[in-house]
Amino acid sequence: METMQLIKLFEQVTRARVKDLFHYRGRLTYIVEQGDLWKALGKNRANLLKLERLLNQRVKIVEYHPDKLQFIANLIHPLRIVDMNEDGDGVVTIKGPDTKTKGLMIGARAQNLRATEDVVRTYFDCQEIKVI
Repeated sequence: METMQLIKLFEQVTRARVKDLFHYRGRLTYIVEQGDLWKALGKNRANLLKLERLLNQRVKIVEYHPDKLQFIANLIHPLRIVDMNEDGDGVVTIKGPDTKTKGLMIGARAQNLRATEDVVRTYFDCQEIKVI
């Protein structure tokens, strides 16, 4: 399916407004407008499960936020963050609670981290994201 068809199907099923759609490693990531996350998920995640069944693909729904750090937190949810800050050069530093969580944030050969950076750069000025 084309991107526009996928967005149209999502909006018909969920009645939530889509801001963007990203394809990454067999998973569709929908960015929904601020305040539309619960509408997009549906009661007991019914809309999410219905979409995954219709598309035969894993789907992730992320709520947009105008604050860069909150948007990054939304993007890497459900992984926990101990601390996150940004220096003046556009470098965001994320502190994870344990080694396993940090490994999941970074991914093999840093592919998860680079994918997160690409999505964040679509909306914000961001040089790099570091996990410590």
